[in-house]
Amino acid sequence: MSTADLSQIVTFRLGDDLFAADIYSVERVLRYQAPTSIPNVPDWIEGVLDYQGRVVPVINLRRRFELPSAEIAADTRILVLNAGGEWIAAIVDAVLEVAGLAESSVQPPPPLFRGIAGEYLKGIARRADRLVIFLDVERLLSTADRLRLDAPADANAALPEPPQVALAHG
Repeated sequence: MSTADLSQIVTFRLGDDLFAADIYSVERVLRYQAPTSIPNVPDWIEGVLDYQGRVVPVINLRRRFELPSAEIAADTRILVLNAGGEWIAAIVDAVLEVAGLAESSVQPPPPLFRGIAGEYLKGIARRADRLVIFLDVERLLSTADRLRLDAPADANAALPEPPQVALAHG
């Protein structure tokens, strides 16, 4: 197998399921820190965090994929991902490994994965005796989601300046 047929992936866990992202999409793995919550965003947006001087939205992947909630544990991590030139962060239960993946081992998702769930998938790969869901990181935030995230900031920018009030002395 040539190196052109081999991808490096970061494998992580959500519950009992294994997921992977291309290593070139993963900027950093951080220990969990509670994000700062922000109003008027979808419930799967946990908030934002300050990473290298940038405000990065934090996605709760369990909520995004409609999985049951789980407590934050010692293994919980935040993946900072490069999604089409923008950084987003994702909360995962644990990061397991960086490994090679033969592109020939990635199968397209079955037809039943059409719609919302299917749009995040590059495919499904077999590693040892487990199936790994290979994510398309650039699609984790759709264009509509990006517009929703930008809207509160734009709305605040459009607020008029408060009137200047002169205080009378005496």
